[in-house]
Amino acid sequence: MQQQEQSIFMFPEPGVNGHFAVTGDGSKTIYNPQVGENYHSRHGALQESNHVFLNSGLRYFLAGNDTNEVSVLEVGLGTALNFLLSADYCTAKEISLNYTGIEAHPLNGATMAATGYDEYVSAGLWNTFLDKYPQSINQTISINNYCQLQTAYGKLMDFSSAQQFDVIYFDAFAAIHQPEMWDDAAITHTINFLKPGGVFVTYAITGHLKRLLKSLGLKVEKAPGAPGKREMLRAVL
Repeated sequence: MQQQEQSIFMFPEPGVNGHFAVTGDGSKTIYNPQVGENYHSRHGALQESNHVFLNSGLRYFLAGNDTNEVSVLEVGLGTALNFLLSADYCTAKEISLNYTGIEAHPLNGATMAATGYDEYVSAGLWNTFLDKYPQSINQTISINNYCQLQTAYGKLMDFSSAQQFDVIYFDAFAAIHQPEMWDDAAITHTINFLKPGGVFVTYAITGHLKRLLKSLGLKVEKAPGAPGKREMLRAVL
């Protein structure tokens, strides 16, 4: 396993100069030097994840569907903050969560631990996540009685699954840094994994993205953005 971790995980140690940054709400993010961008909004990592993904995505879907189970696909697992907040919410509500995060450059366990996200979720969830996260690479593991996680190691366009998902968190780096993640092929490929009635959310909103999603059969709406961004996009298939 040690050799596998060395070949997969991109950041060797937590706290390397230039990697960690404190955002506007006091929560940490990580600067990715390969991409040239932070994993989260500089205005607030925690508030962005809560607003865009947990509240506007997962909780929005659950509010409109009478169900005690939900599946989520995240494009860009990153620091796993979106997963942790979603898992903590579902555990508290006794909702079964099946979560898959696509990630081309998974972070190592030590870097995950140094994010300080234990302040925002239950101790039991945090400790079990840190213990089991390395085992989630390309396989589904149980975090607790309610939450399952798989880290799909690889590029978005190489991802395949027979499963379709209730909610998609599209949390790729910005188009200015990773334009290939936002082109027609990438978005169309992603929507293939969304169930009818499923919800797609992302922090970004452009005219082209709205038109593309509409052409794919989604009902698109502009929603208030997280602090620092006026609008975000939510779409329902």
